[in-house]
Amino acid sequence: MFVISIILIIISPNIVSILLGWDGLGLVSYSLVIYYQRAKSSSSGILTVLTNRVGDVGILLRIAWLFNYGTWDFFYLQQIFVDGGHYTVTFLLILAAMTKSAQIPFSAWLPAAMAAPTPVSALVHSSTLVTAGVYLLIRFQELMGVNHFLVWVAVITLVISGLSANYEFDLKKIIALSTLSQLGIMIIALSLGQSELAFFHLISHAMFKSLLFLCAGFYIHRRIDCQDIRFLRKISGSFPLVNTLFVGCSLSLCGFPFLSGFYSKDLILENCFFNEMNWLILLLLFVGALLTFTYSIRLIYYIYYRDKKSLVVIAGEYDLFMLLPMGFLFLGAIVVGSLYVWMFLPPKELLLPSFLKYLVLILGLVLGSGLLKFKLINLNFIRAEGNFRLIYTKFFLSSLWGLAILSTFPFVTFLHLGKTYIKTMDSGWLEYSGGQGFITWLMNFSSLPDKWNTLKLKSYLFIVFMVIMGSILIL
Repeated sequence: MFVISIILIIISPNIVSILLGWDGLGLVSYSLVIYYQRAKSSSSGILTVLTNRVGDVGILLRIAWLFNYGTWDFFYLQQIFVDGGHYTVTFLLILAAMTKSAQIPFSAWLPAAMAAPTPVSALVHSSTLVTAGVYLLIRFQELMGVNHFLVWVAVITLVISGLSANYEFDLKKIIALSTLSQLGIMIIALSLGQSELAFFHLISHAMFKSLLFLCAGFYIHRRIDCQDIRFLRKISGSFPLVNTLFVGCSLSLCGFPFLSGFYSKDLILENCFFNEMNWLILLLLFVGALLTFTYSIRLIYYIYYRDKKSLVVIAGEYDLFMLLPMGFLFLGAIVVGSLYVWMFLPPKELLLPSFLKYLVLILGLVLGSGLLKFKLINLNFIRAEGNFRLIYTKFFLSSLWGLAILSTFPFVTFLHLGKTYIKTMDSGWLEYSGGQGFITWLMNFSSLPDKWNTLKLKSYLFIVFMVIMGSILIL
């Protein structure tokens, strides 16, 4: 059902059939997130489906607006542009894409949906569900053009998710926040009119991010469902092949030269540096790209280089059912970038200084190593003895700046109102004045004739007397 919904979004010629696939993604993703049937999975699934419903409402309003033009087909988009109605259509489109791609302020559902099993995360949070919004924007690129509002949204998402990943200790949440930052890069390219580069980064990101999730699932399975990176230490000697795949995909995520992430991410950054842009946007984009290096280096450091001993419960790499797909994805994470550039992208030359081209890579490695050296991102809650300010700061940064609380707290009041309504109305007055009360009254009324059917002598004589007296009065 999930794949069918994705295919509907990809090949649909009009917005109505896109809504079917769009809504199907939200409902099926809810079913996948609540797989474990516990309180955390249930709350995460509810947050996921409610956030996606906001995007569904945006597409429904868009369908109603396009009804003014007599058709929902993409063939008439030029007419919408000529008539000046594209502003409303574009706003509703951006709203729908922001909810599905988890852009600020709808970002809380993506880390929360990590309650799903790891294969579900590899499918949903790397290449399909979260990139559906990006793909929808690609299909309607001619209506968007260069969108400055979307640039600011994507840049802020990139920086906030990168900071949160640097202070997170859950392995799957770190990878999910990494996905969120890469979605910000895709939407930056889209908002600047570079839809081909955005789709290129979407394809290359799907390869190495799916493999990162599968490697994370391998580690979690071998460590008896432990997802805390502080307890995943000294495992390089037990799983050399999976470690190679994990480090290779992390380097591709950082944009290491001649890997897939290098070709797509480097082209997007070069286009941003080459164009005339706001200095603040360029600075935030630069900082967001640097944060990708820092959380990747931090993750590798915690998993492989911490000098603490731990027990490997199941050693060895014998499961070919897992290793074969991981090998194919690793091949794609290496060669897809260069193949895509050679086969599809037109030749383009950007005359940038070499220093500027490699500035992000060099500064990212230096900054990540320096932060680890000075223990700035190597702190945890256990070492912060009594330093409550540090604990609150780390919690604030790791929770997407409190966005998870802000996304759920305003709705608690409405839930309490619903509880009050049920107790006072549905279980109160409606019980007495509604169907239940009517049935009770009807039963009491229908029992009155039964009382006269009883063979009691006094009642019988009283009825005979009343009949005789009535007849005499009538006569």
